[in-house]
Amino acid sequence: MKFTILSFITLSCIVTGAFAQNKINQIRAKDGVHYITTTIDYPITGTYLFGGTTEPIIQLNPNGTGIFQLHDLSKTSIIWGIECYGNGEPKSQEGFDSAAYKFWYQNTGESDTIENWMPAEFSIHFETKKMYIMGERIKTYSEEPEHVETSVKQ
Repeated sequence: MKFTILSFITLSCIVTGAFAQNKINQIRAKDGVHYITTTIDYPITGTYLFGGTTEPIIQLNPNGTGIFQLHDLSKTSIIWGIECYGNGEPKSQEGFDSAAYKFWYQNTGESDTIENWMPAEFSIHFETKKMYIMGERIKTYSEEPEHVETSVKQ
């Protein structure tokens, strides 16, 4: 009986780990240690445009890399994440029709030091279906599942 229970617990741990999608990274910033993830319940990856229409942009890739374009239009490669708890659950403040998160980024190539991780505001506005980084870079999103086309070659 003990062997069966132990086997079930071991199998459960293996399956849970295999299906875990949230990659969690620990960072050190001026105000202490934080955890970040690139996965929340909304499609946050993509291109955020200044005022929603033009450059400068912020590009967020699913693997935690991206581009941060400054107002002088110079582009910098970054690594990024949304602050979360140690278990991967995003930290957020829910509003009436929005949620606010802390977005962390660091220029690629810089060492992981306290001075190099920068926080910024990230918010999702549910009624308008818009996401904002720093209040000025905007991306429209859809809650519909993405349609994947498949073609069959004959």
